[in-house]
Amino acid sequence: MADRETPPFEVEPPPSPRRYWTRGGVAEWSAARLLETQATLVGIDHGFSFPLQYFEEHQIPLEWTAFLEDFHGHWPTDDAHTYVDFVREGECGTGAARKGEPSWRRLTEVRARGAKSVFHFDVPGSVAKSTHAGLPWLLRLRRQTAGRVHFWPFDGWDIPAGRSVVAEVYPSLWSTSFPRGGRDPDQHDAYSIAAWMQRADGDGSLRGFWNPDLKQDERRTAKIEGWILGVA
Repeated sequence: MADRETPPFEVEPPPSPRRYWTRGGVAEWSAARLLETQATLVGIDHGFSFPLQYFEEHQIPLEWTAFLEDFHGHWPTDDAHTYVDFVREGECGTGAARKGEPSWRRLTEVRARGAKSVFHFDVPGSVAKSTHAGLPWLLRLRRQTAGRVHFWPFDGWDIPAGRSVVAEVYPSLWSTSFPRGGRDPDQHDAYSIAAWMQRADGDGSLRGFWNPDLKQDERRTAKIEGWILGVA
């Protein structure tokens, strides 16, 4: 977390038997920050949507909230004691009815050069598991903040003045730009995103990232598949 005056710092999880944050805890904390009066930008490191091939294969409406609701109906990974691998193995949910191919990649993943498909499980650097775990929490966050937070770019490329924003980020774009210090890889990824967003907000470059250089057909695709903030 950072603001315009304070360098990024790690927010400790609330006291509990668990040592680390849970996804539910992060979602609750994020909702509280997003609903404060001061505009906030939250960057989340996993896919916000799926490639167009998925929508075509499963006949999903080309609309983000409808996609999230349909996905949640098959992958209820926000339920208590429900993990992605449980759904993959058929122990709960109906994930087999909503699968994709590792060869399917979103336009933003292609442009990011190195970003893996949201269906590429069980490989180093994979975001497939975090995406499948995180999408239901995005739906909850959208419902909790209904109409008060801009989910970029699904709610539009331009951000209304004073509106808080939730956007997809990719730490590998920025992690080498900041000294590692004593942080482990996950801590440094989080630090790098906060530091980059703080810097981009401060020097005015963030405004340019809201509208990447895309052709009209690419822009239409990205409104469905999502876009990684910072990918040109």
